[in-house]
Amino acid sequence: MKDIQRITSFTVDHDFLTPGIYISRVDGDITTYDLRTRIPNGGAYMDCRTMHSVEHMFATYVRNSDIADDVIYFGPMGCRTGFYLVVRNQSPETVLAVVKSTLEKILAHEGEVFGASRKECGNYLDLDLSDAKRECSAYLTVLNEKKEITFRYEK
Repeated sequence: MKDIQRITSFTVDHDFLTPGIYISRVDGDITTYDLRTRIPNGGAYMDCRTMHSVEHMFATYVRNSDIADDVIYFGPMGCRTGFYLVVRNQSPETVLAVVKSTLEKILAHEGEVFGASRKECGNYLDLDLSDAKRECSAYLTVLNEKKEITFRYEK
């Protein structure tokens, strides 16, 4: 049996991660971004409703953005400290601008959470726009206050 290789995200020292945006991996023209909204192992994790609500809102807006055709995936991390955004053929600076724009659109959104019906979602009762806005507001503040974004993990 072949030796099992550790996946890239398990090689990052989570004791040094802070909220921000990082390049998790690059596979040819596909880049996986780590949108880290919370401090890993810090005790303050996203609850499922918040994570689910951000997923619905962000996925819908980013798939309607200027890079819509290059978005492959957006979804939560199982550890509940952020999200993965997978795109192709886009520079980190472009992705950062789209992430910020998407967060701003969520904060300005009026009405229902996208996909908040029984026909559209397998857990449609577990969505709340105010939870999504709270998480997105905190994350946008982090991104706007960072003096320098290198897209590299600290350690």
